[in-house]
Amino acid sequence: MSTRITTPFGFDSTAAEVLDGIDLTGRRAIVTGGASGIGIETARALAGAGAEVTLAVRNPDAGRRTADDIIATTGNKQILVAELDLADQASVAALTAAWAGPLHILVNNAGVMAAPETRTPEGWELQFATNHFGHFALTTRLHGALAAAGDARVVSVSSSAHLRSGIVFDDIHFQERPYEAWSAYGQSKTANVMFAVEATKRWAADGITVNALMPGAIRTNLQRHVSDEDIERARAAAGGGGPRWKTPEQGAATSVLLATSPLLAGLGGRYFEDCDEAEPNQPGTRHGVAAHALDPEAAERLWQVSVETLAG
Repeated sequence: MSTRITTPFGFDSTAAEVLDGIDLTGRRAIVTGGASGIGIETARALAGAGAEVTLAVRNPDAGRRTADDIIATTGNKQILVAELDLADQASVAALTAAWAGPLHILVNNAGVMAAPETRTPEGWELQFATNHFGHFALTTRLHGALAAAGDARVVSVSSSAHLRSGIVFDDIHFQERPYEAWSAYGQSKTANVMFAVEATKRWAADGITVNALMPGAIRTNLQRHVSDEDIERARAAAGGGGPRWKTPEQGAATSVLLATSPLLAGLGGRYFEDCDEAEPNQPGTRHGVAAHALDPEAAERLWQVSVETLAG
């Protein structure tokens, strides 16, 4: 059994604290969803350490406003904006086709949570299409750029909601069972962890490692479909007490840790929370990682399903 990774950081650490002393000059990063929530603070911290950062965002105007803000606060002028709608495979293809040169850090941060039942033109359930298929296509299309970096890191932002559902391979898109927003979200977040498991297995020889994380409870635009009452009910149902909220700067800490920390050099396929590798989940709790998310056979199956679906 591999040794569990722990770091000097924890629940209260901020992204800037995690990056203190780390120099990212000459390194290039993409942050999806970089114009809202923890995406902004992830991008800001990477920029503050000297990286060139591309904000991959659905709304380019919001992206440019965010870029201007990051430039003003960090003094780093290498902040770029690229349009990306993860639910639109043509948009993913356009971004990746336009990318040139190596890519050292890819933070797959964007997502939708607990959305009403919505389908893409392909008939895919929106949360799975965005949170998994979109990032899967983005990352696999950028494989060459990541390999060219020599020691690339991919960060897969998951959630404790992965505890709610494994991948229901027989009905991923809720065509046979009644749609339930949180189950759909949970399934997509399990997929984010499984991607880290399988991509690391396939790509470690290329110098690419992928890890997943739970950022913590942060009030952001991600929860636009979710009321405070919904969140409290969900926490109660999962056996949790009242929320311990994080600031966006704290919520971005684990993402930038996985993107940059020397402690994780060459290590992938793991799930972190509060800047440490998570323990196995104990029934009735909202912490830790579910065995179903780290299952290597299911992760390999999901990869194959993803390739076949996107080849469509």
